[in-house]
Amino acid sequence: MEATLGEQTAVGFSAGTEGPEQRQELEASDEAVTFMSGIEPAELQKCVFADSLVTVSEGGRELGEFSVTVEFARREQPCMMLHAQSHGAIDDCPCGTAVTAYLTTDLEVLEEDHHEYVKLEGHSVDKRCHMVQRDGLMVIHKVTTVGEEVTEESMSYPMSVLRGLVTEGSSLLLMRLIALRRKMPENMTFVSLDPGLHIINTSFRELDQRQLEVGGELLDVFGVERIIQSMEGSPSTWQCYFLDDGHLVTRVQVGSPVTMRLLELPSKAEKDFKKIPLVWEEDMQMRSKFLDRKEELKADHSSYLRQHPEIRALISDFLQLLLLRKPDDVFLFAREYFTPFASNHPADADQEAQSL
Repeated sequence: MEATLGEQTAVGFSAGTEGPEQRQELEASDEAVTFMSGIEPAELQKCVFADSLVTVSEGGRELGEFSVTVEFARREQPCMMLHAQSHGAIDDCPCGTAVTAYLTTDLEVLEEDHHEYVKLEGHSVDKRCHMVQRDGLMVIHKVTTVGEEVTEESMSYPMSVLRGLVTEGSSLLLMRLIALRRKMPENMTFVSLDPGLHIINTSFRELDQRQLEVGGELLDVFGVERIIQSMEGSPSTWQCYFLDDGHLVTRVQVGSPVTMRLLELPSKAEKDFKKIPLVWEEDMQMRSKFLDRKEELKADHSSYLRQHPEIRALISDFLQLLLLRKPDDVFLFAREYFTPFASNHPADADQEAQSL
């Protein structure tokens, strides 16, 4: 998945950042803003599903996986939660990206967390960027770790200059919506943020109709191209093709030898799933108690998961990485993976344990 955040005027610049007088103010087009404000709840309901693709090289070798899940969530207000992740290995070097975004029903970003990593022998790179709306500002904090060197940047933009903002997370849901409509207006230009936290423009356009083979079937697909501008180099271009129901078929960065592909139609996968019949005890009283308790627990667990959709994303990330690395010591791997999430330092945790 590409490492793209975007560009424009800001409040609270980090050291070395250009001042607003040095910038040309960028804006989203009226067509883009109108599109976002015109999204209907029924359209979002159709977007609540998961995509799972395989990343392959030019020669057809599997390099990793790419997945996107969308579901409804609730924070201070009803919203959408999108989680996308890409894990794989290039030249035997593990790499990946994970994005978790909370979006309003018109795709305004409430909060987004973006994590990228590349693990090279003796030289690893880890980038984390978190943005959240707070008091009329988009507050952004970025941490870059190269080997042992850690660099932190912080910046705030007034939401007024981020009208029509599209991030990595919201762009995936935006393209899914466009694919379901199977049409888009002309001049769909939004604002975004680049890796340097500058405001830039990103635009979308409809691609020519074509056919692609999925699971042995030749299907008509709808294409969307995203062009991401850059302040320092050439624009990057991504092309995605979708089925009629919004499922992603292919995703590729123009010029890259790596492609993300859907190998099997979702409907086929569902048909191939075989349900295992449940054998109940013959004691009717025990069976009744079991069913009552089961429904009670199910409702309680479902309620908790709805309140905390990040649980599924966290577990999914861990399992994907576990199956990719296949460590001999699973417990050691799990400890190393979850240590950064600990709220307390290990030494503090030991002291708390001894005091109990």
